Parts: sequence; structure tokens; C-alpha cells
Amino acid sequence: MKVSLDHFQAMLPRPATAEWPDGVFHVEALSHGTMTLEIFAPRGEDRQRPHGQDELYIVASGQSDVVRDGKREHVRAGDALFVRAGTEHRFEGMSDNFVTWVVFWGPEGGEEPAPSPSVFASIDA
Repeated sequence: MKVSLDHFQAMLPRPATAEWPDGVFHVEALSHGTMTLEIFAPRGEDRQRPHGQDELYIVASGQSDVVRDGKREHVRAGDALFVRAGTEHRFEGMSDNFVTWVVFWGPEGGEEPAPSPSVFASIDA
């Protein structure tokens, strides 16, 4: 199945809710088994809370700071960011064109670390 960033981005923001009073800035693009792919284009305050599954963000456009477990780093188009299930995180200072794909997968609580982690495993300790 193919999905288009432009198609789903055009759906945002969706109507406001109690949790997202400025509008809902994410939309599901597809899902299969435990995997869900969403578009996330927060504006104003990123009000997300920790999620029950592991997440992979792939920044499609723009730039932002991300605060993850109290540590701040800058991300921009082309960057990928892994967030373990249950980790406090949010985007701050997003550019007007900030959009990221978000992939959720695996069991509630996240996957266990690989028994033989790759050399890159230390990127997200």
C-alpha cells in the first residue's frame, strides 16, 4: 500500500478536543498488525504524552527541537529519531513547515533490546 504525505497533511489540523484544544495535529495514514504510520505536524504547543509502543520519527520537512527525557536536540528534514515506549518527549520551536512521519510498533511497553546490539544501539541510550 502506498500513502501520500500531501494527502494526509491536507487533513490537518483536525477539530479540537479536550486534549488538543488548538486542534489535532496527527492523522493515521495506515496500519498493519502492531504497526501504525501517522503524520504529525504539531503547531503551537506539542501536548503529546508518552506512548505505550516504541516510536520512530522520520522528519519529512522543516525543523524543530525535540526534548526527550529532559535532553534537547535539534532535528530537521531527513533526520530519524527513535523514542522508546513510555519515554517523555515533545517537540518545541517547530518551524511553520515541520512535518514528521511517526511509526508506532511492537507490544505495549516496547520491545526488549536486541541480544547483540549493533554499533548504533548507543545512539538512543
